[in-house]
Amino acid sequence: MTSTTETSTAKQQQARQHPVVFGNVPQRNPYFTGRNGLLRELHTRLGHGTTAVLPEALHGMGGVGKSQLAVEYVYRHQADYDIVWWIPAEHSTQIGKALAELAQRLGLAVGGEANTAVPAVREALRIGVPYDNWLLVFDNAEDPRVVREYFPQGGNGKILVTSRNAQWSSIARPLEVDVFSREESVELLQKRDTDLTDHDAGRLARALGDLPLAVEQAATWRAETGMSADEYLTLFQEKRDELLGTSPPMDYELPVQAAWNLSLDRLADRNPAALRLLQVCSFFAPEPIPRQVFRRGRNIMIMPELDAALRDPFKLNMAIREITRYALARVDHRTNSIQMHRLVQTVLRGRMTPDERETMRHGAHLLLAANDPDEPSNPENWEQYSELYPHVIASEAIGSRDPFVRDLLVHEVEYLFRWGDHEGSLTLAQQTYDAWTGNPDLGEEDPHSITMAGWVGWVSYITGRFADAARVNKRLLELCEQVHGDNHTETLEALGNVGADRIVAGDFEDSLRFARERHRRALRAYGPGDAVTLDAAHNVGLGLRLLGRFQEAKELDQETWERRVQLVGEDNIESLRTYSGLLVDERELGDYQGVRIRLEDMVERVRRLVKNIEDHHELLRVSGLLAIARRKSGDHDSALELSRDVERRSLRRYGKDTPRTIGAALALSIDLRHAGELAEARELCEATRRRFDRAFGATHPHTLAATVDLGVISRLAGDLETASELSRTGLDGLRSRLGEDHAHTMIAATNLASDRYALGEFQTAHDMDVATLERSRRILGENHPSTLACASNLALDLRALGEDGPAENLLADTVVQLDRALGKGHPATRAAASFVRADCDIDPFV
Repeated sequence: MTSTTETSTAKQQQARQHPVVFGNVPQRNPYFTGRNGLLRELHTRLGHGTTAVLPEALHGMGGVGKSQLAVEYVYRHQADYDIVWWIPAEHSTQIGKALAELAQRLGLAVGGEANTAVPAVREALRIGVPYDNWLLVFDNAEDPRVVREYFPQGGNGKILVTSRNAQWSSIARPLEVDVFSREESVELLQKRDTDLTDHDAGRLARALGDLPLAVEQAATWRAETGMSADEYLTLFQEKRDELLGTSPPMDYELPVQAAWNLSLDRLADRNPAALRLLQVCSFFAPEPIPRQVFRRGRNIMIMPELDAALRDPFKLNMAIREITRYALARVDHRTNSIQMHRLVQTVLRGRMTPDERETMRHGAHLLLAANDPDEPSNPENWEQYSELYPHVIASEAIGSRDPFVRDLLVHEVEYLFRWGDHEGSLTLAQQTYDAWTGNPDLGEEDPHSITMAGWVGWVSYITGRFADAARVNKRLLELCEQVHGDNHTETLEALGNVGADRIVAGDFEDSLRFARERHRRALRAYGPGDAVTLDAAHNVGLGLRLLGRFQEAKELDQETWERRVQLVGEDNIESLRTYSGLLVDERELGDYQGVRIRLEDMVERVRRLVKNIEDHHELLRVSGLLAIARRKSGDHDSALELSRDVERRSLRRYGKDTPRTIGAALALSIDLRHAGELAEARELCEATRRRFDRAFGATHPHTLAATVDLGVISRLAGDLETASELSRTGLDGLRSRLGEDHAHTMIAATNLASDRYALGEFQTAHDMDVATLERSRRILGENHPSTLACASNLALDLRALGEDGPAENLLADTVVQLDRALGKGHPATRAAASFVRADCDIDPFV
């Protein structure tokens, strides 16, 4: 019988043979040769690292085997790590994809979106949860400035970088990878031909310049053909002389081109379709190409030999087999993909005529377009779009005029946006838009150009580039109306985008005007129950809410929500989005307790819909609303707990200076104030006000809201003069931007009166509260919590002025009404009964 201890030890030993998490690592090369000194040095360096991540950089020219060396190191030492993860690093999007996949493997509850998964996995690696012994390999990391942004900032793990870029030497500890030693070249050649003499192997190695890629190719060629060393060297010299007689390549490229031309010439004779397949692949990225790319190209016309292979699976498989036979590309059966080295691609393109290059590049574009899933909003298609992305870029598909290829570009931009790579989406959108509008045959009036302009404007807006967004969207609306007409869906979307720009500018009246016009056109063209019309109606509700017209907003949102439910049901993100707007309307109309109850239920419904992804944008949004509702209902402790969580997750998902994160920070500062954490509240609110200022400007209503909230915190902290100054700035600004009758303006006036009261200016406070109370009763109603707050403060003004009788009567009546509106246990009710002045919060509709 085996003891428990023995079983446990055996399991531990077995676990140490392989990492717990191992992914994306290329296949091991069974003919890997030499490099023992480099491998030992690399192991020593990685083994002596500290808790600070200091990457080791394998640097060298193309074709010397940097990636092969890294692969070999990983397989030899995989048991030393709990996590080994290979990251293709030529493009930031590829890095994000690899790290998002690692987040899933680590079981992080962040979903598959890059802007949440990448920060989460970096943090998990930094703190070592669930594993602190990790190795990340960033392969082909060309731009240090870009790649370093993805490194974990600390932890016990190790980072290995392979690159052709010498700039890494100033950042990492470089380990130079050069050509083979002569002994290593001879060893590899003799592995594939045991009868090859040392003398002949040395002659071959010398001719090949000891460049590993060329040596490997020559070894494979001779193994397949049985050609003698003398015959190979004769043919090799002929190819070398041909190259030198045309346009001589760089010295280190010469043996590669000569060696490969031997194989390519033979391939052209044996299987012309295989050569054509290689030629079209030379315009793809030097990354894995899924074999399904070719299978879906059966109806494409490129060149007769290739067309026949694409239509016949047997011929296609034979072509790929011939390619791998001569080591012209690597086939990975684990991923069912084919991959070419960038130097081989260069050789292939150099052999083609200009017409052939144009034909084959266009063929690559057509193959990529044939693999477009046509639905980038569906997360199930994101993996396929991510596989296509590097090839879309490498093939210069931006320059294609084929409508299906241009559709693919639009879909790649949308995929990147929805996947969470907003910067990557904007970069591709802008580059594509510039290329298309710069083409005299297309221009800005071309329908695809208009669609791409829409994405440039929208992603600019989302990433906080508001001036750029407004400029693009203004022109986009003009073009849409000119090309598509007033009622086209893209025209209506452009109207909505311009309306959003007006919100950023702080012109809420103008924003509502655009929203109403969009709704009017949609209603006329599509009817009241169409999704396009309901989207427009939702935005009208927001516009009314921003202007403080909560009853109008409620009536419209109620109707919009009911129509959405009829169209798509209750448990639908769009329905719940409008429903949340309806609840905000009701909150602002004073139903604090009822809204809190319904939001608790709504958050759970959204959580189920988004499959418990904590950083999902919709779950974050409604969770923020719930935190405010808890505060308004008097549950300050749970409000603070939730708002801390929402602010933390918003920061992780959106970044520091985006409107939603700033709004979450402001809500947290208010909750900290209610908890008595005045120092932390003040520091956070001051920072939030500055962030709103940078994003929108000093006189924007959102910035002014933060100014008013900061004034309350400053007064409670004892800084009365600063508080009064802040409240006055906020009140004057809100009066100017929103008018006297806006709820936020009345809140600012209530708080300024409290500042004057704290300074002993009782008559001034009294006069202000009288005016505000009259207005609040008229606009918000007698029993609205903001009205009652002003009334209780007025009672204290009266008492301070010696009018005890009226003060007691007003306060007693107000406490009764607060009890009815909020409940006896509500902090506001207790405060009023205890003769404590009420402070009012502004939560801007960010």
